[in-house]
Amino acid sequence: MDDALFLARAQFGLNIGFHIMFPALTIALAWFLLGFRLVYQRTRDAAWLATYKLWVKIFALTFAMGVVTGVVMSFQFGTNWPRYMTTVGAIAGPLLSYEVLTAFFLEATFLGVMLFGMNRVPDWMHIVSTVLVAVGTTVSAFWILALNSWMHTPAGHVMDGTQVIAADWIKVIFNPSFPYRLTHMLLASGLTGSFVVAGLSAWRLLKDAADQNAARTLRAGVVTAALLIPVQIFVGDQHGLNTLEHQPQKIAAMEALWHTERGAPLVLFAIPNEEQRRNDYAIELPYGASLILAHSPKAEIKGLDAFEPDRPPVAPLFWCFRIMVGVGLLMLATSWTAAWITRRGRAAPRWLLWTLAAFTFSGWIATLSGWIVTEVGRQPWLVQGLLRTKDAVGEITGAQLGASLTGYILTYAAMFTAYIVVLTHMAAKGAAAGEHAPSSHAATVAPIARGAG
Repeated sequence: MDDALFLARAQFGLNIGFHIMFPALTIALAWFLLGFRLVYQRTRDAAWLATYKLWVKIFALTFAMGVVTGVVMSFQFGTNWPRYMTTVGAIAGPLLSYEVLTAFFLEATFLGVMLFGMNRVPDWMHIVSTVLVAVGTTVSAFWILALNSWMHTPAGHVMDGTQVIAADWIKVIFNPSFPYRLTHMLLASGLTGSFVVAGLSAWRLLKDAADQNAARTLRAGVVTAALLIPVQIFVGDQHGLNTLEHQPQKIAAMEALWHTERGAPLVLFAIPNEEQRRNDYAIELPYGASLILAHSPKAEIKGLDAFEPDRPPVAPLFWCFRIMVGVGLLMLATSWTAAWITRRGRAAPRWLLWTLAAFTFSGWIATLSGWIVTEVGRQPWLVQGLLRTKDAVGEITGAQLGASLTGYILTYAAMFTAYIVVLTHMAAKGAAAGEHAPSSHAATVAPIARGAG
C-alpha cells in the first residue's frame, strides 16, 4: 500500500503539475487577445490584426494541451483515488460539472469563432466571442479554485454516514481560503502570460530587430507584469495570513519552524533536518517570521511540534516557497527594468532581449513551486480534517501505477517538447509571417464592411 500510495501521488502530481501550466497561460492570454482585438478594431492597423492572428494560434495550441491533460487528470479521480469520490463526490462532482457547463463549453464554442469566424461573422460578434472566451477561462478558474480551496478549508458541509454532502453551497464555494486563492492564482496567471508574451516577443526581436509588432507586444507584456507584481506581493501576504489562520502547520513547514516560539526568526537559508527536527547551516533574521506572519516582532508562531504527527514534510515546502519568492523577485526586477528601458518607444537592447527570452517561462516555475507548497502542505490530508490521502487510494497495484507513470512521463515529455518547438517556431517567424496576402489591409476589407453594416 505504501508503494501504491507513493506512486499514486507521484502520478497525480505529474498530471496536475503538467496540466496547470496550460490553464495558467490561457487565462491571461485570453485577456491579452481581447486587448489586441480591441486595439485593432479602434485603429484598423493591420499590424495589430497580424498580432492577434499570431497569438490566437498560440492560445489555441495551449488550450488544446490543457484540454488533453485535463481529461486525463479527471479520470485519475476514479482510477487512483476512488474513495475520494465516494466520500466527497457529492461536493466535488457538482463543482467540476459547473466548470464544464459554464466555462469549458463557452471557451470551446467561441474559440472556434475566434479562429475561423473573422471573415464569417460581423466584427461585433467576433469581439463578443473573444470576450466570452476570456470570461470563460476566468470562470473555469473560479470553479476549480472553489473545489481546491474547499479541500483546504472545508465549510458548508455535513456528514451523511460516510459521505460528505453540502449543507450550504454558498459556504462550500466561498469557503475561508477561496477569495485569496482565486485572486492569487489569477494574478499568477497574469504574470505567467505577461512573461510569455514579452519573452516570445523578445525572441522574435532577436531574429529581426525591426519587427514593430514584436516590439509592441513586448512592451505590453513587460508593462502588464510590472503593474501586476506589486499587487501579487500584497495578495500573497494576505493569503499567507489566511493560511496562518486556517492551516498553521503549512506555514510552520514553509518557514522550517520546528518549535513554537515568540519572536520567531525568519529562516533565510537552511538545510531542514527532518530526522533531528532542526535546521542545519541556518541563516536567520531575528524576529523576521513573527514580523511578516503576524505583523508583530513578539508574536507567537506555532511550530511543527504543535501538529505532530499530522504535519506536512518540511523540505519540499521550505525550498519551493523560496523558489517561488525568489523567482517572483527576479520577475519584479526584470519587468520594472524592461518597462523603464522601453519607455516612450525606445528599443530594447540585446542584453535585455536575451534576459526576457530567458524569463519566458519563469511564471511556470513560480506557479508550479507555489502549487507544490499548497498541495504538499495539506498532507497527510486529501481534504483537510475529513479525508486522509492514504484512505482515498484505490486497490490498484504499485506495478500497475509504475507502468502507467512511466508511460505518462514519456508521453508528456514528447508533448512538451513538441509544444515548445512549435511555440518558439511561431514566435521566431513573427506576426507578419502569418499574413499570406500581399496586403493584410485588403484582406480585411470585406469583414470590416460587414461589421460596419
